[in-house]
Amino acid sequence: MEPPGWTLDPWITIPLLLTLVLFVIGTRRLLRRSGRGAAALGRRARLFAGGWLLLTAALVSPLHQAGERSFAAHMFEHELIMLAAAPLLVLSEPLAIMLWGLPVRYRQAFGAWSRAAPIRHSWRFLVQPVTATLLQAAVLWIWHAPALFDLALAQEGWHAAQHLSFLVSALLFWTAMLGRRTSPAVAALCLVATSIVSGALGALMAFATSPWYEGYARLGLAPFGLTPAEDQQLAGLLMWVPGGLVHAGAALLIMRKVLRPARV
Repeated sequence: MEPPGWTLDPWITIPLLLTLVLFVIGTRRLLRRSGRGAAALGRRARLFAGGWLLLTAALVSPLHQAGERSFAAHMFEHELIMLAAAPLLVLSEPLAIMLWGLPVRYRQAFGAWSRAAPIRHSWRFLVQPVTATLLQAAVLWIWHAPALFDLALAQEGWHAAQHLSFLVSALLFWTAMLGRRTSPAVAALCLVATSIVSGALGALMAFATSPWYEGYARLGLAPFGLTPAEDQQLAGLLMWVPGGLVHAGAALLIMRKVLRPARV
């Protein structure tokens, strides 16, 4: 069996390169306009670079092809997208910067479009903490139903839709959790709830004695010598333990804002 290679699908690489180019151009333009914000822009650029590199590693590196042979590798890919790349990208607040990367005419058009009432109301609804939490939980559980997961393994278009929905739901979730308008107590509660919901799904996989997904069961041994059932159990542990730790750790960090004594 050949080792997994890089995935150079234009439907993946072109959007990744386009977002990077827009962010770099936007950052340079903003730096020229205001030297005082250089430190803040530099911090946002570092966060964006970290999130972008992790997202690229998940979707383009050999990890992506390895995920077609091993459920554990596939799960690690999803964890990189949802638990590492997404929060870093959200913390970088890239949309306004990328808007500055566009020509003036398109920048004004997109700005006017984003201020339209239906867009503003839809955005506010989607980044409400409870809405974003329920949406991400639904996406996670629905896509791990055997029929849909096997469909994603069998057809590249459905595979792309799966990854896109994981990324979008995670971006909305972390935007809600890290948003300035979100109550720290509410954010912490949603993070704990997400830890429980995703952990329950991971635990079901970890304790299952037979594989759920026909696409992986047909492959026999995983590349690192695990049976399909063992590969699934490892994938469940990856969802259960690291996922739970990230969400619980984020909840504790956010709760520091509530528990920190006020300065006199």
